Amino acid sequence: MTQGKVDVLLGLQWGDEGKGKVVDVLTPKYDVIARFQGGPNAGHTLEFNGEKYVLRSIPSGIFQGGKVNIIGNGVVLAPDLFMDEAKDLEKSGHDLKSRLYISKKAHLIMPTHRVLDAAIEASKGKNKVGTTGKGIGPTYSDKIARTGLRVGDILENFEEKYAAHKARHEETLRAMNYTDYDITEVEKKWLEGIEYIKQFTLVDSEHVINKMLKSGKSMLCEGAQGTMLDVDFGSYPFVTSSNTICAGACTGLGLGPNKIGEVYGIMKAYCTRVGAGPFPTELFDETGQKMRDIGHEYGAVTGRERRCGWIDLVALRYSIMVNGVTKLIMMKSDVLDTFPTIKACVAYKVNGVETPDFPYSIEEGIEPVYKELKGWQTDMTKYTSEDQFPQEFKDYIKFLEEQLETPITIISIGPDREQTIERK
Repeated sequence: MTQGKVDVLLGLQWGDEGKGKVVDVLTPKYDVIARFQGGPNAGHTLEFNGEKYVLRSIPSGIFQGGKVNIIGNGVVLAPDLFMDEAKDLEKSGHDLKSRLYISKKAHLIMPTHRVLDAAIEASKGKNKVGTTGKGIGPTYSDKIARTGLRVGDILENFEEKYAAHKARHEETLRAMNYTDYDITEVEKKWLEGIEYIKQFTLVDSEHVINKMLKSGKSMLCEGAQGTMLDVDFGSYPFVTSSNTICAGACTGLGLGPNKIGEVYGIMKAYCTRVGAGPFPTELFDETGQKMRDIGHEYGAVTGRERRCGWIDLVALRYSIMVNGVTKLIMMKSDVLDTFPTIKACVAYKVNGVETPDFPYSIEEGIEPVYKELKGWQTDMTKYTSEDQFPQEFKDYIKFLEEQLETPITIISIGPDREQTIERK
């Protein structure tokens, strides 16, 4: 029997690159789609047949019939939010319970984790990270401190375990003088979510995944957020609490690194960031506002306005390096359709010294060095083949491929599933 293949798909910027759409487009080629990290703050938006869906914890392969979808051990799961998301999908006719497996080793986000999230942010004063308040950081903190509550814990003596964890959190909140909260209603729904999760297939996902691969099945691993939010390699401390890079697929699913084949890196034709933290190519002018408006750059889950800027090739080269990216996918190319000039950051000046390398910190003293390219000023949203691309856009693609030393194999020219061009 031929060993099945594992490909990984992840974001190369600060998240929001359009991973959900690409997973949905690539899914027909795979038997299994698995999510390997992150929590319900990651909204993957998919549009097709005139409908719009936002996925938070459920893998984006759920819309393709007959595929197995797995929520891996590296994910942190909020039972109440998961229940809402799953029920919405079931209402729209998608059969989840037979096709979605949940790892018993995934950690649970408790109602008190959200309160802790708010308390920790409040205590930081001006140095807020800008979390979504979903309790993700405190849940990962408990995981690392070996005090977490896992999906597998709901199967035995759960009430006792939950009460002990809740009491410990309440003690911490009292010590922080953060006592003005009420989780009564949230907790009621959260406990309903626990009962709802029990209706799904709860598995030791590492065994399930490796057995599937051994039987010749192919798998696509789906990451949340983006490389520049990785807890080790991102713009720390303005990062998420998990490893968003390719290595996270190994630890978040129980995969040996030798199982990984293609690594698809997703980027926008420009760059965005949500929340606080450094962003060297950010635009504060009309150009940035125009990108935001044309690209509908508002958070899928939070509705937060995204900060916009030109593409950052210093950060992208770094992301490609730490992930071992083999193929690039460029999203939202159509957003730049009307710009007469396109800029790309090719180097940083760090305290006046030019460097092509991503530094230890990008918080202060960073000045982007730009190369200007001629815009294509053509509406590409109806194109069906790369042969139709205007020469200026072809030049932009060629320039990016040379700078990043990686081929761009898929180009998105609109939000719909059909507005995706695979290059020869």
